[in-house]
This record gives sequence, structure tokens and C-alpha cells, in this order.
Amino acid sequence: MNRLFGTSSKPTAPKPTLTTAISSLDTRLSSIDVKLASLTAELSGYQSKLAKMRDGPGKTALKQKALKVLRQRKQYEAQRDQIQSQVWNMEQAQTMQDNLKNTMVTIDALKTTNKQLKKEYGKVDIDKIERLQDEMADLLDVGNEIQESLARSYEVPEDVDEDELDAELEALGQEVELEREMYGGMEAGAVPSFMQDEVPEFVDEEPKVGGKVKEVAG
Repeated sequence: MNRLFGTSSKPTAPKPTLTTAISSLDTRLSSIDVKLASLTAELSGYQSKLAKMRDGPGKTALKQKALKVLRQRKQYEAQRDQIQSQVWNMEQAQTMQDNLKNTMVTIDALKTTNKQLKKEYGKVDIDKIERLQDEMADLLDVGNEIQESLARSYEVPEDVDEDELDAELEALGQEVELEREMYGGMEAGAVPSFMQDEVPEFVDEEPKVGGKVKEVAG
């Protein structure tokens, strides 16, 4: 069909982008700068010659050439300023475009993260977590009770009154004094009966020498 109607089969050229447009204008600016540098050098030469020449036809003709070069330089300077303004505007537009792309990427990332979080949090059962916390608290309480029970003293209760202990100790001292009075004949240094050890069952009779208990060598 294309051959019958003579339509072109050439591929469509890609549309220009801000990047390519800015690059093209930068190239144009570079060429203008080169041209301006050349015109400025040429104009400086004319100015040096005019400063040394006397008034006359020759100086007037040279002055006209210098004015022509000056007009050209001003035209190029105007073009440069115009192109620089275009480049500035396009760079601003490109910055906005880049910021928009970054914003869209950020939004897509947030959407993906939000979706993933909803999926993961959907697997979490809050009631199970609460029950687990309650069970852990109960276990800790049981552990504390066990530790308190194991640390309990079996000899002296913790709540024994100090005054009661002092009274009991004083009573024991009175019993010792009473027994000493009752057994006044007891030799000095003898041990009261209630503090003496009982004779083992395997001993038939305590050996006595001179009224004293003889220590068994052993």
C-alpha cells in the first residue's frame, strides 16, 4: 500500500528532549563566544591604529570599519544573551521535570512499601500477642514466688522480734544461775548438766578416776 500511494517508509525521528535542546544551544553559545573573541581582538587593533592616526580620510575609513565590527559584536552579544535566557529557562524546566520524576519514584516506593506493610501486618494477630504477654507475666510471677520460697529461712523467721530474743536469752542466763545455786558443790569450770553431751549408748558406764570423768583416749 505504501508503494502504491508513494508514502515514505522512513522511520520517524525521535522527538527532541530538553537535554538535547540544551546541548544544541550550548554548542551555539560556544561558537558565538569564539566569534565575539575574534571581533573584540579585531576591534582592539582598530582602536590602537586610530589612536596613532591623524584626522583625515584614512582615519575616517578605518573608523567606519571599526564601527562595523562593533555593530557585529553587539549583534552577537544580543544573540548570546537571548540564547543564554533560553538555556536558563530550559534548565529550570528540566529541573522541574527531574524533581517530578523523583517525586513519582518516591510515591511508587511508598505505595509498594505500604502494600507490603499491610500484607505483613495482616499476618499479625493482636489477640495472640496479648495472650502471650499475659502468659509471660504469669510465668514471671510464678518464678518470683518460687525464688522467694527457696530463699526462705528455716531456722529463724524473718519476723522474730528482737525484744523476744533478748528476753529468751536472759531467761537462759537465769536458768544457768539457778542451776549453779542448786549445785553449789560443782567444781569451777564444770559444764552444767543441760549443756553436757549425753553418753553414747555403746558405753556401759562412764569411767571415773577420783570422782572425775576420765577422758577416753582415742
